[in-house]
Amino acid sequence: MRWEGARKSENLEDRRRMGPRTLAIGGLGMLVILLIGSLLGIDPRRLQQLVNNAPGAAQGGGGGQAANRELTPDEIRSRDFTATLLAFTEEVWQEQFRRAGESYTPPKMVLFSDAVQTGCGNAPSAVGPFYCPVDRTVYLDPTFFEELERKLGGSRADFSQAYVIAHEIGHHVQNLLGYTAIVDQKRRTSSPEEFNRWSVRLELQADYLAGAWAHYGQQKFNFVEPGDVEAAMQSAQAIGDDRLQKNSRGFTSPESYTHGTSAQRTKWFRRGLQTGDLNTMKELFALPYEQL
Repeated sequence: MRWEGARKSENLEDRRRMGPRTLAIGGLGMLVILLIGSLLGIDPRRLQQLVNNAPGAAQGGGGGQAANRELTPDEIRSRDFTATLLAFTEEVWQEQFRRAGESYTPPKMVLFSDAVQTGCGNAPSAVGPFYCPVDRTVYLDPTFFEELERKLGGSRADFSQAYVIAHEIGHHVQNLLGYTAIVDQKRRTSSPEEFNRWSVRLELQADYLAGAWAHYGQQKFNFVEPGDVEAAMQSAQAIGDDRLQKNSRGFTSPESYTHGTSAQRTKWFRRGLQTGDLNTMKELFALPYEQL
């Protein structure tokens, strides 16, 4: 992926230089973490184990932090890459919102290590990248991409990381357009199984928006190189609910899917990439679950 030398967003905050934090987790904090984890397709029992075993984990009480430190060359590169990707998303979505007669307010993004305090509560890096609609911020521990590389057999591609980041920015777009509020209402009024189906719709729509961003971003910045799309498809397959559950449990439970299968995730990302048609985004949300 071609990105070096492009504009970097000023909406990025890098908290990694502050060193590891003590993660203070009370009962409510654990509930918030487990909710975030469930939306990311993480086994709650595994997540709780990761939290309890995390360095500096504490139940209740105050948090602390180590002295500031210098970033490593790899961390500096990941910061520059993420700031550039964030700028790419800002320019694409500002233009698309303007065409629709709307105004786009870009999100913030925070890079962190180990654990982070957010408007949605405290969270360990084990939950993976996530968007908090309360403070309109994307949170990312870049070491997530190292784990993703291991799942892909050591394959590394910047465009795979761009897909993940664009998916989280897609959640911000959904929040601005009101889709997040619709699903949040379903959480309060639907059965757990029915809410999971609405969660899948929201996640597949975010995949579609990631593809649409890449569609318009390629037209504007010409950043896609040979092999990039295939690498992004591999990433989408690696984080499908069916594959994650099969790898962690040895079996799958479709009624507990929250993000969609590998096939669904690649399907909707590819469709967004090919067409960029934002009307399809609306249609996707209205489709019967069986047609997703």
